[in-house]
Amino acid sequence: MGLKVSSGEFVKTGEIIVRQRGRTFIPGQNVGIGRDFTLFSKVNGVVQFINDTRKKKKIKVNPKE
Repeated sequence: MGLKVSSGEFVKTGEIIVRQRGRTFIPGQNVGIGRDFTLFSKVNGVVQFINDTRKKKKIKVNPKE
């Protein structure tokens, strides 16, 4: 459970970013969500965290080759 990578780190396609119960972290651009609310990368790129609301953060992956 919890964060597997931090903001600014490079991730590969399919790599798990967050394991969670419920939707504390929300998927943004180039991020998918699994049945168990696991967030994973859809493309190779750099992870970025964005404050969406007080209690929720949006996670997106900026594509990089």
